Amino acid sequence: MTREPILRAPVPTPDDDHDLRPQRMEEMVGQREVYARLKIAIEAALVRREPLGHILFDGPPGLGKTTFAMCIPRHLGVPVQIASGATLKAPKDLIPYLTNAEERSVLFVDEIHRMHKSVEEFLYPAMEDFRIDITLGEGVNARTLNLRLKPFTLIGATTRTGLISAPLRDRFHMREHLEFYSVGELAEIVRRNAVKLQIELTDDAAELIAARSRGTPRIANNRLRWIRDYATAKKAGKVSQQVAEQALTMQKVDHLGLDRQDRRYLETMARIFGGGPVGVEALAHTMNIPADTLVDEVEPFLLRSELIIRTSRGRRLTAKAFEHLGLSPDAFGGKQATLFE
Repeated sequence: MTREPILRAPVPTPDDDHDLRPQRMEEMVGQREVYARLKIAIEAALVRREPLGHILFDGPPGLGKTTFAMCIPRHLGVPVQIASGATLKAPKDLIPYLTNAEERSVLFVDEIHRMHKSVEEFLYPAMEDFRIDITLGEGVNARTLNLRLKPFTLIGATTRTGLISAPLRDRFHMREHLEFYSVGELAEIVRRNAVKLQIELTDDAAELIAARSRGTPRIANNRLRWIRDYATAKKAGKVSQQVAEQALTMQKVDHLGLDRQDRRYLETMARIFGGGPVGVEALAHTMNIPADTLVDEVEPFLLRSELIIRTSRGRRLTAKAFEHLGLSPDAFGGKQATLFE
C-alpha cells in the first residue's frame, strides 16, 4: 500500500512573528472556560502517559477551533497530522493517516462533518479500539485484515454540528463549543498582534477595530492587516482611531462591523423579499452565493446582532435591521419582526 505524504504542524520558531495565530494555549485570549477544561485533560493524559481523549470543537468560523487543535499537540509534545473532511471520500483516503499515526499523536480533521458516511463508519473502531478492518480482494476470495493502530487522539472541528451523526458525536470524549469574543478580548488580541506586525497602534484604534470585528479574532486580524496596508500606503507613523476609521470606511465596514456582503444580504431581503420571511435557498440563488456560505459565515453574526430572526417560514428582518439600512418596512410591504415571534 502506497502511503501518502502527511502534513505536520511546523515547530514554532522566533521567525514566526508574522503568524498571528497563538502557538500555545496560554497565549490565547478568550475561551477561558474551554482552556481550563482542556488544560486539566491534557495534564491528566501526561501524568497517566495515555493518549488524550478524542475532542470535537464546534462553533462559527474564526473563533479558534484550528488554533486549539494546533496548540494541543505542542502541549503534549507529539506530532500532528492534518486532514480535511471534504477530501476524505472513501476509507482508503483515511488509511494513510491512521497507519502513520504515532503513539499518542494527534490527527486533526477540519470540517469533519463533510466526511463521507462510509469514512465515518470506518473510523468508529479506530476511535474506540484503535484498530481498522481492511478488506483485501473481492467476491469469494475476499478476506479481512484486522490491523492494530497505535493509540492516537482524534480532534475534529466543525461549523455544522447538526450534520455530524450521533454515533460519531458520541465517540468524542470531549465536546467544546466556542463562543464569540467580547470587544475587550478582541482589543487585547489586536494590540498583541499589532506588536507582531510592527504597527504602532493607539488604544482607541485597537478598540475601534475590535468593535467592528464581528466577535471573531480572524476578522480582527484581517481588519488589522488591511489597516496596516492602508497606513503604509496613505499615512505615516502611528495608527490612530481616525486612520483606522478611514481604512475601514474605504473597505465599506460600517459601525456595527457589517461588510458589503452583510449589507447586501439585508438589502436583498428588504428590497426583493419585503423583509421576509424567505428561505435561505431563495436568498442564496438571488445573491448568487452558496447557501452554506450564508448559513456559516453571514447569518451567525446577523442573528447575534438581532438584525435577522429565523422563523418556521424562513428568515426575516427585524426593526433594527430596517433602521440600520435607513429603510421603512412599509415601503416594501414588510412587517417589522420581533425577536419573540
